[in-house]
Amino acid sequence: MALKVIGTGLGRTGTLSLKAALEQLGFGPCYHMMEVFPRPEHVVLWTKAARGEHIDWDKLYEGFNATVDWPSSHFWRELIQRYPDAKVIHTEREPEVWFTSFSQTIGEAMTLSDVPAEMLPWSEMTRLIITEQTFGDDYSKANVLRVYSAHNAEVKRSVSPSKRLDFDVGQGWEPLCRFLSVAVPETPFPKTNTTADFRARVAARRK
Repeated sequence: MALKVIGTGLGRTGTLSLKAALEQLGFGPCYHMMEVFPRPEHVVLWTKAARGEHIDWDKLYEGFNATVDWPSSHFWRELIQRYPDAKVIHTEREPEVWFTSFSQTIGEAMTLSDVPAEMLPWSEMTRLIITEQTFGDDYSKANVLRVYSAHNAEVKRSVSPSKRLDFDVGQGWEPLCRFLSVAVPETPFPKTNTTADFRARVAARRK
């Protein structure tokens, strides 16, 4: 099954809400970091990919029609090359708003110590992909915002506007549905994964 939609936005740009929206519109199942937790074998594959080893993307995404969020967004170039017919959705938020959300969630979680033993492989994978390879072990505001800006700019330079939607989930259904050529649902656009939700999940996994 080839991916139909590839999300290139970094975490905390509304990726979980986009996942829910895509699934509601018939483009699911949609891969997201949330899908990694129940699949320890995927942690191994993502770690290999981060180390530059060959992995079978088709096997990893078997059963999925779309992908958003880390760790997929870290490999957006490889995925676009592998699935050239996929539509690209680039989620982004105003930088200061995004940084506040990121620093209170992912940034905070990535600096926690005393990780439970069963979470160590996942922690190592995310440390490699997010802490080292994305942010260069530097979670200072200046560096995080620099990386965020550079990532957004590189996606826009590399992916034609004809196959890319630059999307703020606050825009709701209309631009997304127009881009995907589907009808606009009558239900509200999904709004999920608040800072409080994220922190509660982290706390639960650490118990």
